[in-house]
Amino acid sequence: MAVYSIKKRGFFSGLSLTTKLITLNVLFYFVGIFIFAIYGEEFVLNNLAIKPSLILSGKSLWTIITSMFMHAGLFHVFANMFSLFFIGNFLEKIIGKTRFFWVYILSGIVGGLFFVFASLIFGNLDASAVGASGAIFGLLGVLAVLVPFSRVYLIAGPLIIIVVEVLFSSIIPESLLSIFSFFINFLIIVMIFSLFSFNKNLRRIAVPVELPLWLLPIIAIVPLAIIGYFVPLPIGNSAHIGGLLTGMAYAFYLRYRFPNKTQSLRRLFK
Repeated sequence: MAVYSIKKRGFFSGLSLTTKLITLNVLFYFVGIFIFAIYGEEFVLNNLAIKPSLILSGKSLWTIITSMFMHAGLFHVFANMFSLFFIGNFLEKIIGKTRFFWVYILSGIVGGLFFVFASLIFGNLDASAVGASGAIFGLLGVLAVLVPFSRVYLIAGPLIIIVVEVLFSSIIPESLLSIFSFFINFLIIVMIFSLFSFNKNLRRIAVPVELPLWLLPIIAIVPLAIIGYFVPLPIGNSAHIGGLLTGMAYAFYLRYRFPNKTQSLRRLFK
């Protein structure tokens, strides 16, 4: 008689790597709130966020990693994890968990380094940055090269609202800024969730723009980079560019290493 051993799978073992990363980011967000409440803002900026002046002096080097899993607010973590859910699950199925993991981590690291060197060039060494955007743009970079003609939707509404918030924040009384910020974040969340509505008119609130995947990172970066040159935006475009270039470089390596498979992908999602 044969005896078979049955291994019981844990809950987390059945989750995709994308879901695990989302869980980790959300967990770190709440841990960050706890640390902020105990030790204050300066401790968080010096020990968890990436700060160019400290990195260039050889201090707090670990923040290149920790900053990837920290976020500046509830909307910040929500927007990034929303993007990661769709982009990550798509890419993970294409390249597998191991490759996906390393693209995510390396893109986040390079994105952080780009932020440091951009701060050095523009003389803003005391700026701080947190967020998974650099890593997410790395994933987007892989998709933009591997499946460039796949059709996707850019949610233009939130980008427009962010620009409006920056432009009007300087003229709104300080006593009303918190209310204004809450209203802006609420409006952006409504825009995002409106995409899931069966009502076409309601979906238009998000200003969805259909475009090929290769164009998505350009539209997501270039306009904000131009606006940010004239008006300070709370967006780390340099980290986005660093992550994007890392992902694209890896995708070109995959195209060189596996030409038949990558060509099949391009045809499949054309």
